[in-house]
Amino acid sequence: MRKLKTADNTQYGVALTLSKSDDAGFLRLVASHIASHPSNALKTKAYLVAVAATGAGDTSLLICGTDAAKVQRAALLTTSKFIGHIKPLPAPEHDADGGTVWLARVRELAWNGYDETALWDVLQKCAQELVDPSRPPPSSRGIDEILATARTRLHRLLPQQAFAELRDADIKVPVLLVDIRPAAFRAKYGQIPGAMIIERNVLEWRFDPRSLDGRLDIATRYDLRVIVICQEGYTSSLAAASLQDIGLLNATDVVGGYKAWKEAGLPVELEP
Repeated sequence: MRKLKTADNTQYGVALTLSKSDDAGFLRLVASHIASHPSNALKTKAYLVAVAATGAGDTSLLICGTDAAKVQRAALLTTSKFIGHIKPLPAPEHDADGGTVWLARVRELAWNGYDETALWDVLQKCAQELVDPSRPPPSSRGIDEILATARTRLHRLLPQQAFAELRDADIKVPVLLVDIRPAAFRAKYGQIPGAMIIERNVLEWRFDPRSLDGRLDIATRYDLRVIVICQEGYTSSLAAASLQDIGLLNATDVVGGYKAWKEAGLPVELEP
């Protein structure tokens, strides 16, 4: 346990060890040792620890800690994260030193860096003290605030302004109108002639000059004027702010989206 982290005065850590002939017995011994002979780091605080045996075939997983409720939460969350691969052994055990031990068999799961990261995420969440689930967690932001913050970074365009920019030969950088709506929306509502169709889930990869996989041929410069349009002008604001995050500082979006574009009488194709 050399990589311990702390959340709400509970230390937590993850360790992967080689599989033994008797994983469960070995991990029980590990839990007993942690509880009865804690390291200097674990002596002054509560702890929550996960130890997984790795190797070919079925292995074992141990979660132990000083707080039974946190161990139980970690067990439930681990089972849901690795759904279909975790088979709990008999009910959690309580040792003489007051700790709680939960053991499970792990079936057909090759432990790797992603799995270890998932375990760290489980323990971090479960080491934290429970709060009122109806109240927003500290430092979180509502979508209205996130959207408003994104828009403070944009010089947003009305549909008529965006249309004018597309036809303005005096603008010395490429001006691109990018439709990020899904195919179902384009089929139902129509689309704009000449707009680039790049759905939201791949937008950053297509325009990031640093991207080596999937970048557009034109996306080799950071001064592109990318005008993002969605259906009603909400998702496009977040997408344009994301493009600014990767360095495309001229990115912006269309106020009111495709709906406002069509209502303004600008060109559309009703049957793409």
